[in-house]
Amino acid sequence: MSIVEIKVPSPGESITEVEIATWLKSNGDYVELDEDICEVDSDKATLGLPSEVAGTIEILVEEGDVVQVGDVVAKIDTSAVAPQGVANDLPAKEEASSVVAEVVPAVNGDGKPKPTGEGKPEIEIAVPSPGESITEVEIATWLKEDGDYVELDEDICEVDSDKATLGLPSEAAGVITRLVDEGTTVNVGDVIAKIDPNWSAPVSAPVPETNVQKTAAPTPPPQPVSPAKTSHANGHAGPAAAKLAREANVDLAKVNGSGKDGRILKSDVVDYIAAGFNAGDVAQGWGGTREESSKKMKALRRKIAERLVAVKQETAMLTTFNEVDMKPIMDIRKKYKETFKETHGVGVGFMSFFTKAVTEALRQFPDVNAMIDDDHIVNFDYADVGIAVSSPKGLMVPVLRNAEQMSLAEIEAEIRRLAIKARDGKLTIPEMTGGTFTITNGGVFGSMLSTPIINPPQSAILGMHNIVERPVAINGKVEIRPIMYVALSYDHRIIDGKDSVGFLKTVKDYLENPVSLLFGGKTPEQVLLGL
Repeated sequence: MSIVEIKVPSPGESITEVEIATWLKSNGDYVELDEDICEVDSDKATLGLPSEVAGTIEILVEEGDVVQVGDVVAKIDTSAVAPQGVANDLPAKEEASSVVAEVVPAVNGDGKPKPTGEGKPEIEIAVPSPGESITEVEIATWLKEDGDYVELDEDICEVDSDKATLGLPSEAAGVITRLVDEGTTVNVGDVIAKIDPNWSAPVSAPVPETNVQKTAAPTPPPQPVSPAKTSHANGHAGPAAAKLAREANVDLAKVNGSGKDGRILKSDVVDYIAAGFNAGDVAQGWGGTREESSKKMKALRRKIAERLVAVKQETAMLTTFNEVDMKPIMDIRKKYKETFKETHGVGVGFMSFFTKAVTEALRQFPDVNAMIDDDHIVNFDYADVGIAVSSPKGLMVPVLRNAEQMSLAEIEAEIRRLAIKARDGKLTIPEMTGGTFTITNGGVFGSMLSTPIINPPQSAILGMHNIVERPVAINGKVEIRPIMYVALSYDHRIIDGKDSVGFLKTVKDYLENPVSLLFGGKTPEQVLLGL
């Protein structure tokens, strides 16, 4: 018997632990090679953990457990035999003459794994390293129960690290035994489950057929078709979907299932939340009884809390403010909105203008595009701009690589791509690491003014806010203009007040003069004259 340990891999730089969010397989399930066995949460994303081999899974940690990168979370018994399908279809084409039915061998299929008696060793599933510097994760959700059959690479659980939720795949196919409970914090390399590969995949019992003569019959009249199972009332929710629904207080009866036979998948719940469910779903808990409830803090939220406190304690953070007259950009958007979308296939929003203005300003103020590394200041000759986006699991900050080289259309397309992945919980750790500057937009939630917190190890962050019509003085006259307050929080250890104010003023000037922004800081005359 050959047992393969499934360990938590490294999901990205600086991640040392993840939480098992959801097991997609139960103990004893058969898993295929590269089949996700679980989903794991870090502080940046939820990721599937694929199995490295095919076989029967043994789960070693529970959903909700925090495990370290490298910890063994499951084991796969590779000696298990994959389930075999049984064909019992008659010939598709019927003829006027009689046909003989195929003889189907009798199979004892009761839907349960069968022992193979091969004597292969059990496979320990360890928590792999999800990323550099991640040492522990939390078992968020077990996707498989004890005794379930798992396929190779099938996710058996989800783990939360300090950056993302990741699926933990089985390294072998077989029957799983879970060793830790959901919510348990485990170290990278810890064994959280075992896979006994000496089991074959479950086989369903076929419909018995006999070797009898059948005469072709006339086509029967059409029968009424039952409506497809699309909701919780007819279908059912998978473990990951059910867990997310509980956490978000979502009524599964209102969620359409896109899986087989109307099965409600985790992505269905994510889409439902993103679409905005009835506020009554949230208010159901208010009964006037003055009861209190408590739940364990997720690894993702716990790490966010630690980092926010660390930023306040370890940086000399200050914030400077300014205001931007948004009328010039709004006029350009109004004039070219339809043409832009027809030409590039994406709409033009404010974020692309802000990103472009930031990258131009970073060229002029390199210390804003820098970080402190011990007693050194590291400057970057590129602008990897993080864009804060909201997701069902919280705030995510995917990064636009080399944003200084992007056009407005390219920026809009990339932001849209990353926002969709964030909504669906499919952002990867590499897509959320390595930024040199961050933009956050509290205006989408109605914020008028705020002091954004620096995203370490970066040295500055720009905060956008809502646009409000305000009376302003224009050439000695009072006019009503759409005004946005902007804020730049910065680390005073590396950025002086002159540079911080100058940077924000430069961003303001570009936004109020978008023609100059689009011409790389030059006037049309300078471009035409080659100056």
